[in-house]
Amino acid sequence: MKKLIDTLINGNEVNGRLAGLTPLQKLTLRFAVVSLVYYGFAVIEGMIMRLILASPNSLTGLIPEHQYFAILTAHPLVGIFGATYTLVFGAFYFALPFLLKKPLWGFKAANWSFWLITVGVFVFWFAGFLSHYGPLYTLYWPLPADFNQFGPWGGTFFILGIALVMVASIIFVVIVFKTITYTPKGWEKQPGGSLLASALGVSGLANLFRKKENRKHHQVPLPVAAIARGSVDVFLNAGIITFTGVLILVYLVGHILGFNLQNSWIDALLYKNMFWWGLDLIADGLVLIFVAGTWYLLAMLITGVKNVYMENVARALLLLELVVSWTVWSHHLLSDQAQPLMLKLVSGQFVTAFELITQGLALFISLVTLWSARPLKWTPELKFFLGGLLGFALAVAAGIIQADMGMNRILHNTQWIVGPHVHVAVLIGLTMTLYAVVYKLLPVLTNGLNIYSIKLTSWHFWLHLLGGIGMGAFMGMAGLKGMLRRTIYYNGEFDIFMILAALAGAALLLAYLSYFFNLVLTIGVKGIIEIFKPSKLPKEQILPE
Repeated sequence: MKKLIDTLINGNEVNGRLAGLTPLQKLTLRFAVVSLVYYGFAVIEGMIMRLILASPNSLTGLIPEHQYFAILTAHPLVGIFGATYTLVFGAFYFALPFLLKKPLWGFKAANWSFWLITVGVFVFWFAGFLSHYGPLYTLYWPLPADFNQFGPWGGTFFILGIALVMVASIIFVVIVFKTITYTPKGWEKQPGGSLLASALGVSGLANLFRKKENRKHHQVPLPVAAIARGSVDVFLNAGIITFTGVLILVYLVGHILGFNLQNSWIDALLYKNMFWWGLDLIADGLVLIFVAGTWYLLAMLITGVKNVYMENVARALLLLELVVSWTVWSHHLLSDQAQPLMLKLVSGQFVTAFELITQGLALFISLVTLWSARPLKWTPELKFFLGGLLGFALAVAAGIIQADMGMNRILHNTQWIVGPHVHVAVLIGLTMTLYAVVYKLLPVLTNGLNIYSIKLTSWHFWLHLLGGIGMGAFMGMAGLKGMLRRTIYYNGEFDIFMILAALAGAALLLAYLSYFFNLVLTIGVKGIIEIFKPSKLPKEQILPE
């Protein structure tokens, strides 16, 4: 016990390595620490909802229905922005200079983005969870500004928190493109236009139509191209979500000041399309593209290869996804009878089906790259990488099924949507990919610290994989039987599915705890404090010499 307590305080290896971190290493680790905390928020909230749905009659007295919907609103948003955005931003702030071999542009701005997203997530989570501002069970106008169900003050702070996160997102995008295109002091002038073309996948697409001997050299690594391409969707998402949020804020502030604005001034159909366009840029643009880029990065780091299999195709797909990710949002509205039929058919069904090709090819390229370098050591990062690939193989297929206009009539607004598709995509596909990055980059970011327990990483892997797939599957089975999402039922007809989903959720909670304590025991409480202290090294330095 004494040794365990000592490790908890001092970390796995007491050698002062964390005191010698560069500012960039510390910045990335700060994002990772905040992500770990906010993911805990999402896990606990998810477990609360699983217990309520498993036994609603016994628990709704302790947690009223309006509190359930407040949790329902806070849970995905703290998971997306608090856990995922923070980890992605921090990892890419390090990956860009690490891969490009030049300093991060705008280090002070990157620090600002850290504090903005950290504070912003807490503000909207606190306002949503405690003030019962919970419109997520339908975001269709005018409900987000309906003061009969939601208090204006809670909504005001909720939207302000979201706005802070969007500002942090815009700062991130600016830093990404400036880091790619700028020429550091003392360097030979780099052509910004050609760097940008390479970063967006233009050079990869052009190479497909050139003879082998005439193909041009790519000026930025493939993972950097994916980061740049995904950042375009981050920017659009930030602009659209900010616009729709500020629109709600006008009504909220107006109500507080005594002005009752007319909800009929806003076209409900236009608002729905704008909102879902912005929100879908997270899932179909930002997530899929960033995940594909992370797969390529992991494949390169794990195998040691300089170029992934079919690199030009991979780059061309990033550019092609630019069209796909901007035009698929209406698959969320296939059962909305007010939507034009051609919009639902072309955008909602046909374009969505094309994602099976783009993401399927990214998965194929990653697997072939791994296969070409066999035998590979069965490391934690390789296991989680393969788990992430499996997650998207399952979730994308489930998404294509529900994006069929006929099937959507059956599956729309049921537990199927959030089970086999959303939760499997996020928990298995996205989160396990990010775990692979954490396990791979941890020694690099901590100057060689080894993970405390390999056995705990195995527990983390199996509990998370089986828990995430199991929960998604049982929610999907309930959905196929007719169980709606965004509601609490009381008749008991879905009890067996919800009890099994709750047990799978408990496995996810145990997986998080094994992950949390493994990282804390690796770094130690003193190490975590050291991460938040200023570094004595110059901010231009990527790694210690």
